[in-house]
Amino acid sequence: MTLRLEKDGATAHLLIDRAAKRNAFDMAMWTALPRILAGAAEDPDLRLLIIRAAQPGAFCAGADIAELLANKDDAQWRGANQAAINRAQFELTRFALPTIALIEGDCIGGGCGLALACDLRIAARGARFGITPAKLGLVYPLHDVKLLTDLVGPGQAKRLLYTGSLIDAEEALRIGLVEALGEDVAAFADPILAASPHSTRQIKRFVRRVLDGQTEDDADTLATFAQAFTGADFVEGTSAFVEKRQPEFRR
Repeated sequence: MTLRLEKDGATAHLLIDRAAKRNAFDMAMWTALPRILAGAAEDPDLRLLIIRAAQPGAFCAGADIAELLANKDDAQWRGANQAAINRAQFELTRFALPTIALIEGDCIGGGCGLALACDLRIAARGARFGITPAKLGLVYPLHDVKLLTDLVGPGQAKRLLYTGSLIDAEEALRIGLVEALGEDVAAFADPILAASPHSTRQIKRFVRRVLDGQTEDDADTLATFAQAFTGADFVEGTSAFVEKRQPEFRR
């Protein structure tokens, strides 16, 4: 399987396993991703999703260009492929659990889109990043342009998109494209796993609302805020604080 989910306790690892094609996504992979995410969202034991390459090498070289060329004259296929990409990116961005992209090697085009759709990005020092549609006569999806602009600001987003240039991991960190360098994903994952799963889910939902343009509370956000004070995680968290111990949250 070129895309599969493996569980390790409360963490799900979404593994990209197409090393011979530098983990480029084809139509089947874009189509499979929402289904895999939906299955993970229904698993009551999971608290975190990490996306990474199954084997050392590229994180993801983007869309499968050979497949695109082979189907360039098939309007029906092109439409279905574009819809599959858009849906996969939408579902990953709004996946209920916190998400981390562990990026080793090249993270290019649609591969960079996958990383952008995650909540946090950790880059190995040998990683390279690029968004290359301008070199191919293509246009990056608006949804993903917004994800990029939200992270690095309009000036850096335009620089990356206009030129299609590759940047190294240090440059990616400097402009805010990634949050950390190295391969110690546990340094990010462990504190998330130790936190209240109710809190992290709802905070992620609130941040997405802000990024999508909401600036004021509505009935839903006010109710979510108020109801937290009656939840089991609040009882456990405050009890642990008073008792000077680590909380043990349960899903």
